[in-house]
Amino acid sequence: MPFVRTVGLCSALLIPLFSGQALADQATHQARAEQFLELVNADRLSVPVYAQVQQMFAERFAQAGAPEDKRALLERYQSQADAALDQAIGWEKVKPDLVTLYTEAFTEQELGELNAFYQSDLGRKMLSRLPQLNARSAQVTQAKLESAVPQVNKLLADMTAELAPNKP
Repeated sequence: MPFVRTVGLCSALLIPLFSGQALADQATHQARAEQFLELVNADRLSVPVYAQVQQMFAERFAQAGAPEDKRALLERYQSQADAALDQAIGWEKVKPDLVTLYTEAFTEQELGELNAFYQSDLGRKMLSRLPQLNARSAQVTQAKLESAVPQVNKLLADMTAELAPNKP
């Protein structure tokens, strides 16, 4: 019986040690995810949304034929829209979910390697050029896609004709 008590006592003492280590590992994993998000400027992901909403208000202002002396009204509403967006998608609202997303997708070691890459000269170059590369890639794809549009439209028309109820 003393052996069983000793094993039980050792287990009871080791569990907090291991769970403490797990918490430390989790904290490090999360810290690496946060560092990665910082390196890739994830806090700027919502900037296009803010710009689009600002543009919507400006367009509505112009469509209403509002005089220039009402610009303060436009700016007030734009400011209120920014505040609403901050409440919904502000960095402090989104960051915890993104940390979780990246800690689930990448191990602590992988995040460390990604961080090292994005801190390197090549990684910084990649980050600086990625927006332009993505835009140009989309243009290339769109240009190539245009040649397939007539064929896809014909296939859609053919399928619609075959599905017509008076078709034998």
